[in-house]
Amino acid sequence: MRIIVPLLFSVAWAGAAVADPLYGIAMHGDPALPPDYQHFSYVNPDVKKGGDITYGVVGSFDALNPFVLKGMRSSARGLWEEEFGHLVYEPLMKRSRDEPFTLYGLLAETAEWDAERSYIQFNMDPRAKWADGEPVTPEDVMFTFNLLKDKGRPPYNRRLDLVETMEKVGERGVRFTFNDKANRETPLIFALMPVFPAHALDPETFDTNTMAMPLGSGPYTIDTVEPGQRIVYTRRDDYWGKDLPSMVGFANYDKITVDYYLQSSTLFEAFKKGAVDIYPDDDPSHWARAYDFPAANDGQVIKDTFSPETPTGMMGFVFNTRRPKFEDARVREALSNIFDFQWVNRTLFDNAYQRTESYWQNSALGAYGNPATETERELLEDAIDVIDPKILAGDYAMPVTDGSGSDRKVLGAAVRLLAEAGYKIDGGKMIGPDGNQLSFEVMTTNSAQEKLALAYQHSLNLIGVAMTIRTVDDAQYQKRLNTFDYDMIVLVAPGFYYTSSLSPGAEQIWRWETRSRDIEGTFNFAGVANTDVDRMINDMLEARSTEHFTDSVRALDRLLVNGHYMLPLYHRDGQWVARWSDIEPPAETPIYGYQLPTWWDASAQ
Repeated sequence: MRIIVPLLFSVAWAGAAVADPLYGIAMHGDPALPPDYQHFSYVNPDVKKGGDITYGVVGSFDALNPFVLKGMRSSARGLWEEEFGHLVYEPLMKRSRDEPFTLYGLLAETAEWDAERSYIQFNMDPRAKWADGEPVTPEDVMFTFNLLKDKGRPPYNRRLDLVETMEKVGERGVRFTFNDKANRETPLIFALMPVFPAHALDPETFDTNTMAMPLGSGPYTIDTVEPGQRIVYTRRDDYWGKDLPSMVGFANYDKITVDYYLQSSTLFEAFKKGAVDIYPDDDPSHWARAYDFPAANDGQVIKDTFSPETPTGMMGFVFNTRRPKFEDARVREALSNIFDFQWVNRTLFDNAYQRTESYWQNSALGAYGNPATETERELLEDAIDVIDPKILAGDYAMPVTDGSGSDRKVLGAAVRLLAEAGYKIDGGKMIGPDGNQLSFEVMTTNSAQEKLALAYQHSLNLIGVAMTIRTVDDAQYQKRLNTFDYDMIVLVAPGFYYTSSLSPGAEQIWRWETRSRDIEGTFNFAGVANTDVDRMINDMLEARSTEHFTDSVRALDRLLVNGHYMLPLYHRDGQWVARWSDIEPPAETPIYGYQLPTWWDASAQ
């Protein structure tokens, strides 16, 4: 990658067509909002700003830098994230949550690209200022990319691998010209990159002094830090972007507090007392039974259900295929089929859930319920010969048990499948080709994961498979995730799981592609290394039409389901959130569901 001497003019080099500056860019098609849009559709543009909100989260934190490996999953919440908002750091452009994948101007007032997306040029907003009053410049953007290349965590440290040249253009432009490693989504991923102040950061200590107080361009600054327990943000009166169309209706509180709790039960007790203002609830039994307390009965606490229009995503147990015991897909399939979803759903969740059969279920992108098209079959090439015909037909489903917790028919089928892989039951134990009992450990970090692991353990014991459960604290859990030091993990809400969007893209590289298997800090928890998966992700990223894109994602879905890298669990319709009545959401819910950064304190004076 070359860094070019800054150009002193704002047009492309001689012989190249000059692109018109764009107020917004979309992965497919055009932005839904017009150039003169005033605000996003899902905000309250007339909101009265002020007041405060307190969020509660389970866990701890020991860093204020989410961009390095050391702080990857242990940084304080709110600095840089979608859920609570980019409070301190800001991206170049802002994503609308009411479109599949469309970005509008933020730090970059406009962008320019060509039809091939061989480059992206960001034209910085001349009004953009850091919290200390210094302007945000193209030099800051270039500094950020270089710093993250040298010191950042995945995937930020690999962005410049896709760049042929990075150069300043005129007074306000910074242009990235891509090499042949880039794809059609790359310009949008670059638009979502954070920007750091070159004048206020020491590159030498960026990845070591992770509790250094950050300087950002966002609407908030850090007021108070109690490591591991609390972080408090205060709104900037001089925030440069408060009147931007993409920021209208956001950053509505004068103060935002994030309190940390050791467990969800303690967090809920704090919510009941009013010490926490919002409680997203993912437990059906809890949602149905836990709100019989005075504040909920008299209307001070309100239970809301929101209806997003997104795919289900995937929660489940993840097999670490780096472990020899999980290398054989037949073993993974058999162990997946053992889980008695019908029994768990009835006894633990009041039948509130539906079984998840696809990574993009409940959408046109999912393979479940959609037979493979001719284009899909062509895309899959020789891989079509190893995919279960039922998966190709779209009618593959996980086994349905009798709900007893010990369905002999399902257990017998799993035993026969394990026999094909060289296992047999001897003395009540499932003995492998190496003469040892099939055994493994599942790592958990909260009560929701433990509850599922215990149910799974019960089923495995019935066929002589020994599964142990190790519950670790948040810090150890994050460290072992980063280094893939586990046999199996559980991805469920609340917590981390594989969410799915209507525009899957480069994040799939860091979940499933071979290159992410051995890089610490990626989300390839299963250790997938499959050339067909790699090829399909690339095809998805290069798709030029909606039809081709849909076929590529469905084909990827079929490969992942057929690989049995995860034991799929469940999903439900709607999002559940309890709130104190002085905290209010906008009337409209965007396609990606409720957006906490658009809520406000109705009691603000």
